[in-house]
Amino acid sequence: MINGKTTVIAHLGYPTESFKAPMIYNPWFEQQGIDAVVVPLGVRPDDYPDVFRALFRLSNLRGALVTMPHKVATVELVDELTPTARIAGACNAVLRRADGTLLGDQFDGAGFVRGLRRKGARLAGARAIISGCGGVGSAIAASLAAEGVTELALSDTRPAVAEALGLRLTEHYPGLAVRTGCGDPHGFDIIVNATPLGMRADDPLPFDVTRIAPAAIVGEVVMRAEVTPFLAAALARGCTVQVGTDMLFEMIPAYLEFFGFGTATPDALRAVSRIRY
Repeated sequence: MINGKTTVIAHLGYPTESFKAPMIYNPWFEQQGIDAVVVPLGVRPDDYPDVFRALFRLSNLRGALVTMPHKVATVELVDELTPTARIAGACNAVLRRADGTLLGDQFDGAGFVRGLRRKGARLAGARAIISGCGGVGSAIAASLAAEGVTELALSDTRPAVAEALGLRLTEHYPGLAVRTGCGDPHGFDIIVNATPLGMRADDPLPFDVTRIAPAAIVGEVVMRAEVTPFLAAALARGCTVQVGTDMLFEMIPAYLEFFGFGTATPDALRAVSRIRY
């Protein structure tokens, strides 16, 4: 029951219809007796800086979960970034500390990589390709680089965004082979859709699935459906797949620690979640 003492975590993005996090956090808080709530708030990009600053003037706001399309914009709105967020050039979590300053962190990449490892993926020495170099794609790229992939191919509808990410990656990982403007998945071990393609029923697929090897692992960040058309096509090829919510369940334990709510396991979170599509 929400009351005057309830701590609020804002879930910022646009649009909100595909948000799944409140259906995981809030049942967990209820089961654990934690007086907190995650509230989805739809904020259009043009309004985002003003809304963000106003929200953090609220006395009972602990922090925010940040999702598309605001992860990159949030970097300029916080007082400090963790190294992970700096490399990614994006943050998906903001904590208001006791002194009122805002700390931005990034957990997308760690969640995605943990999901891959849980599926038995070999990351060190692998070749990976990512479509979409915004906030989530940049974070996944940074985490894959930290895991020792030997090559990262990056593509985005905005070539300059992919190139900027490539420069940040090579600065921190000089031994990593980075290619930008490459959208052909042939020969890659890990294929990642980090674009919004799949949010609508008539979206094209982010990759030519006929060029994906059956031994590849195919991952998705879209959560509109558990198995998106892209993942369905990859499954038909015989690929191992990672659904969008896998990343979410893997990163929420780190979020809980970040916000000071203890921790949980992905399995415990799955047991109480009330996800609907």
